[in-house]
Amino acid sequence: MVNFIVITHGEFGAYLVEAAESIVGVQARGVRTISISPRLSVPEIQHRLSRAIDEVRSPGGLIVFTDMPGGTPGNLSFPLIKDLPGVEMISGVNLYMLVTAFSHRDDLPLQALIPKIINDGQRSIRDIRRMFLAKVR
Repeated sequence: MVNFIVITHGEFGAYLVEAAESIVGVQARGVRTISISPRLSVPEIQHRLSRAIDEVRSPGGLIVFTDMPGGTPGNLSFPLIKDLPGVEMISGVNLYMLVTAFSHRDDLPLQALIPKIINDGQRSIRDIRRMFLAKVR
């Protein structure tokens, strides 16, 4: 089973996990969220992340989700995971990506799950007006 850490600015990640669990079911184990706040020091954030990595790293793999490329969550996470085998990082997390991740964590290996998550996340970004108008024509 692939496990997950969602590290984001503010409580965004915790709310995304809560919303995804309301759709696909509670993820009883192997999922952690870390919220970045200006009130936390860099060493405290790194300590929380290191502890989470140790707690949820598994033989099936670990994916660290961050909210945006180049942001503090990713900038602090990547140095901690870059040399760890079976640990990957995906940036730009959205609800659809977590729904996909939670739905397929047991049946897809890490290297197949990553492109599925990214593809599904990208497919969920739509111009709704254009999408519906295209169907009407």
